Amino acid sequence: MLGGLKKSIYFYITKSIINNIMKLNCVVVDDSSIQRMIIAKLVNNHPNLHLVGDFSNAIEAKNCMSVHTVDLIFLDIEMPVISGFDFLDGLKVKPQIIFITSKAEYAMKAFDYDATDYLQKPIALDRFNASVRRAMDFHMLKKENQEEEGEHIFIKSNLKKLKIYTNKIKWIEAYGDYVKVVTEEDSNLVLSTMKSFENDLSKEKFIRVHKSYIINIDKVERFNSKFAEIGVTKIPLSRNKKEDLIKALAIA
Repeated sequence: MLGGLKKSIYFYITKSIINNIMKLNCVVVDDSSIQRMIIAKLVNNHPNLHLVGDFSNAIEAKNCMSVHTVDLIFLDIEMPVISGFDFLDGLKVKPQIIFITSKAEYAMKAFDYDATDYLQKPIALDRFNASVRRAMDFHMLKKENQEEEGEHIFIKSNLKKLKIYTNKIKWIEAYGDYVKVVTEEDSNLVLSTMKSFENDLSKEKFIRVHKSYIINIDKVERFNSKFAEIGVTKIPLSRNKKEDLIKALAIA
């Protein structure tokens, strides 16, 4: 009981500290220069927000997002050429969205886009702050879930997108035009390259020991000058990779 209470107190103190120092990177997209200026000022005055840029149209915003990491978009819906909804339809990775509009009839459609919130113009300060708190809480929850689950990657195998936890990967093996991902549970063939996996995986935990093999350092049980053993499988070592493996095992 006491342990649980301490854990809860620690959680809320930690959350409070993080909320005080964490800043979400934001962009404002609104074709009205006056509204854009008002929202940008609200963002700049908020301790948990960092304004990356404000834009009059979706094209400029999308160009910015290709260069900068954006956590939250304050987005007008009715804009010329590309509406707010069309803008979101064109994004592969969607940050959190707070819609801003003068019309209430868009509310239902807005939440079909998993909007964090929906603000009607003119925007009241307390309502704006409540939306930001909601965005902060969601950002924290997502981060906590990622930490609990551990690092993971997504692979496409047999026309399905699979979530693979990297701590369960034993090795990656070149397999013709494919790459075989061997985990503690099973193995999957992926149409990819060894180089792509090498770039996606942690350099601290994974090492390429052969042109055809990348291994999880934590899974190595024994090794000699020719092989690294993971369970009953012997993974060949390239001539110049033994020293790299020794160094990696010493650090791990």
